[in-house]
This record gives sequence, structure tokens and C-alpha cells, in this order.
Amino acid sequence: MANESGQQQDIDRAGFLLTLRQRGIGDQAVLRAMEQVPRAAFVPTGSLTGAYADQALPIDCGQSISQPYVVAYMTERLALKPHHRVLEVGTGSGYQAAILSKLVREVVGIERYRTLADQARERLKAGGYNNVEVIHADGMDGWPDRAPYDRILVTAAADEAPAALIEQLADDGVMIMPRGPHNGPQHIVKLAKRQTPESVTLDEERLIAVRFVPLLAGKAREL
Repeated sequence: MANESGQQQDIDRAGFLLTLRQRGIGDQAVLRAMEQVPRAAFVPTGSLTGAYADQALPIDCGQSISQPYVVAYMTERLALKPHHRVLEVGTGSGYQAAILSKLVREVVGIERYRTLADQARERLKAGGYNNVEVIHADGMDGWPDRAPYDRILVTAAADEAPAALIEQLADDGVMIMPRGPHNGPQHIVKLAKRQTPESVTLDEERLIAVRFVPLLAGKAREL
């Protein structure tokens, strides 16, 4: 029975990668990372049958693991290089951080729910993703101790990019995040930072429509 389950997962993973290609994901490094990181290791046991479906899945604390296409799309738009340090705000299950770890030198993940931070840390350690550090903290504040970051990925929606994150983004750095109200239209936006001695500007490009949980300030009270 276990062997049959493994065979089915292999079939599902093959279809999962085909779907990403058909939907326009063309960066070979991103596709390799999506192939190498088993999504089944990051979803709750009750959701294993849908681990490789192109859909978001619920996790603890009322949060979710993003749809694979959205994970791949946001990762691709970061235009990552092997020497980059990346800040991820909203680590959740740890799946996105694992994908990033295959593509860059260092990943710092922030999660406001201690339960999720602890779970993600354990999963990432078990999977050998040794260049990821998960911190239980307020994502709105970023993590200045390791700044500047070449890239910042925010996996929760806000009306505006938090000022602390803009400050911690390196000159010529890129931030990808969903923007928009909790109950209204949201889009992924790409923000490119340009800094001179006189000013800081953000070049903004609006991308695809999405639906994300809201970016909230503070550490969560619940464990």
C-alpha cells in the first residue's frame, strides 16, 4: 500500500511540473527547485492527497500553503542569483523558504505564529535546508540584524509595502509582494529599489491577480 502511495505521488509530481510549464514558468532553475522540494513534506497529513494539486491548502493557525503556481511565479519574478540573501516574510509551512534555499546563498524567514515557526524550522532541518533560518518575529519589522537583503518576498497582502522592509532592501534590490485590501482586489507587485544620496525611489510593476491572507503587525498571541 505504501508503495502504491509513493507511485501515485510520483505521478502527481510529474503532472505538477507539467502544469507549471504549461502556465508559463520557464526559468529552469526555478523548475528544478520545484521538482527537488517535495511539497508533500510541507502539507498537513490530512491534505497529502492534494499535495501536488495546483491549489492552496490550509495549515495551522488559520494560514495556508500557497498554490504551487503562485510560489513558482513569485520566485521567478525575484530573478534570484546564487549569491543573494533573501528575506521571506510569512514563512508559514516552510515550503517557499525551501524553494528559495535551492536558489540562493541564504534565506531568513520570519513567521508571526510560534507554532508555524517551530514546525517550519523542524521540517527544514529534517529536509537538509541548512541555509534557512526561521525567526519568530513581527514580519512588518523585517529583520534588520541581517540587512540589507538582495531580495524580499512577502507572502501576505498589505495596502503598502512596510517602511522597514523598504529600508532593509538593498540598493537595486527587488521586493515581490501581494498588494491590496483583505476583502478587495489584490495583485502581486514587483518593487525595484533605486537609491541615490538625495532620495529613494521604488519602481513598481503590477503583475497577476491573487488572493492572500493579510499581513498583520506583531507576534501572534496564540502558540
